[in-house]
Amino acid sequence: MPTPFNQSVIDEFRAHGGKVGGPFDGGDLLLLTTTGARSGKEHTTPLGFVRDGGLLLVVGSNLGSPRHPDWYHNVLARPTVRVELGTEEFQAIAVPAEGERRDRLFERVVAAERGYGDYQARTSRILPVVVLERPAHEADIPEEADNFADKMLQVHLWLRGQLRHVRAETDAHFAALAAHTGPGVPPAPGLGLQIRQHCLAFCDALAFHHTSEDAHLFPAMRGYHPELRETFDRLAEEHRTVARIQGELAALLAGIDGTDPERFRAELDSMSRQLTAHLDYEEENLLPILAALPWPPEGARGTARSATTQPQPQPNDA
Repeated sequence: MPTPFNQSVIDEFRAHGGKVGGPFDGGDLLLLTTTGARSGKEHTTPLGFVRDGGLLLVVGSNLGSPRHPDWYHNVLARPTVRVELGTEEFQAIAVPAEGERRDRLFERVVAAERGYGDYQARTSRILPVVVLERPAHEADIPEEADNFADKMLQVHLWLRGQLRHVRAETDAHFAALAAHTGPGVPPAPGLGLQIRQHCLAFCDALAFHHTSEDAHLFPAMRGYHPELRETFDRLAEEHRTVARIQGELAALLAGIDGTDPERFRAELDSMSRQLTAHLDYEEENLLPILAALPWPPEGARGTARSATTQPQPQPNDA
C-alpha cells in the first residue's frame, strides 16, 4: 500500500485534473506509473518535472539519499511507462540521459528548480535525469479503435515506429563512430541507454502482443475459421522465430558495454526484415476477419483503471 501522503497526492491529482494544493500548489507535477522490475506489478509515483522544449524531465533525487529511487530501477528494467499530466494520459519511453547530455539537462533542471542542486550536494551518486519520450510517430496512430482490426493496427503501427526509432538511433551511433578523426579516444562502442531503452520497450511490447495472440485470439478464431488453420500455424511458427531473435538481442543488451556494434546491427536488421514480413502477413490475412469483432470486447467496456501504487520514500520529489 502507498504511504498516506503519496496516496493523498495521487487521489487529489486525479480528482482535480492534475491540480494539487498545499506544498505543491502551482508546481509542475505528474504521475509516473512504472512496472516493478521484480514484481511485474504497476506502481504509481507523483513526481515533479521540468520541461525542456517538448521533453519532460524527471530526476531520481530520492531526497539526496545514497540510493536511487525504486521507480528508477523499474524504468531501467521496463522502460515503457504511463504518464498522467493534467487531464492527459499517455505512454512514454523512459530514457536516462548520459554524459554531457545528462549534465546539460541537469543544469536546466536546477535552473528551474534549485532544490535538485541541494539534493545532488547531499550525495556522491550522480542523480539520474530521465527523459520521458513520447515518440513522435505516435501522432500517426489513431487514438480510437472500434474493432479488433483497428486495435491490431494500433499495436502494429507502434511496433513499426519503435523499430524505426531503434534503427535510426543505431545508424546515428555508427555515423558518430565513423566521423571520429584526429587525436583522442573515439566514441565508446557501447550502444548507450537510449538505444537500450527503446530496444527493451520494443521487445517487451512485441512479446506481450504475440503471447496474447497465441493464448487468446488465435485459439478463439480457429473454432470459427477452420479454413485458416495453416495461417495460424504459420503465424505461431513465426512467433517462435521472432522470439528466438529477441532472445539473442536481449543477450546482446545484457552485456551492452562490451557489445559489438556490427553484430548488434546485423541482428537488428535480421529481426527487422522478419518482423516486417510477419506483420504484413498477419494484417493481410486477419484484418478482414477482425474488422467484424468489436473493440473493446463485450463486457470490457468501461473497465476501471487498473493501476496499483507503491509507497515511495521521496514525497518532496513530487
